[in-house]
Amino acid sequence: VQLQASGGGLVQPGGSLTLSCAASGLPLDVYAIGWFRQAPGKEREGVSCISSAADDGTSYADSVKGRFTISRDNAKNTTYLQMNSLKPEDTAVYYCAADLIVHRCNYYLTYGMDYWGKGTQVTVSS
Repeated sequence: VQLQASGGGLVQPGGSLTLSCAASGLPLDVYAIGWFRQAPGKEREGVSCISSAADDGTSYADSVKGRFTISRDNAKNTTYLQMNSLKPEDTAVYYCAADLIVHRCNYYLTYGMDYWGKGTQVTVSS
């Protein structure tokens, strides 16, 4: 299982970025994909998750609801995190992760996932 996050960078407050997570070795129909972030000196935070389970779907941290959107392209085995109205407090290293669909997304956002990719830095600053 390999996960590769990309798309980070420097953006001004109020700006937008789209992160991508390319997955190999795991079919997205049986794996949930999550985005997590960690800022210097802070604990890791579950940001968003997407699952193909019939009774699940997408989940977001309260801090990003209404601003971030998670989506995926199964044909490309790629998951995206569209981030709008970015704030300085969104500055962090963002990681994508994956786990078999056993639990609901909210569980994974709280407790983490089994497979992790390398992070991509997002910096929101003027």
